[in-house]
Amino acid sequence: MSENGMWHQSYRPLGDRLIKAAVAGLCGSLAHSLLMYLKTRTGFLPSFQPYESLQRALGELTGMAIHPILPWALSFLNGSTIVGVFFGYSYRSLPGRNGAIKGALFGILGWASMGLVFFPLIGLGLFAIRAELGAAPAMLSLAMVLSYSVVMGMVYGALEGPGP
Repeated sequence: MSENGMWHQSYRPLGDRLIKAAVAGLCGSLAHSLLMYLKTRTGFLPSFQPYESLQRALGELTGMAIHPILPWALSFLNGSTIVGVFFGYSYRSLPGRNGAIKGALFGILGWASMGLVFFPLIGLGLFAIRAELGAAPAMLSLAMVLSYSVVMGMVYGALEGPGP
């Protein structure tokens, strides 16, 4: 803090970006959670349960029983903090004229990473092909990621305001 009790001006941009990123990540996580809730309520792809696959993989990794809320909480926390902050940090570097486009591009990169790295790690294979449901799990996961990232991008863009 400075002599007058206020934060030095150079700290504000980082703090502002972190707050904007956290708010945007939280909103994106809420949108993602709503889509997952609708998936469950409508019975869409009932045999494709990525949170259950994560729960099983965590249990195998730790040798312990994992409560079903843990995979959801990890996803929510990750989306509300780590991914949100990374998005906020990269926002100005992403191509696109608005937050929705930047969020969509960020989401497509995240979806590719999820399909190529995360799904194989939890035993579902590349783009969840081992679920034996064709392209449906990959398309649902794309919708899941885009619901998160586009909302996050729109919120962050609105909080960021017009560029310089």
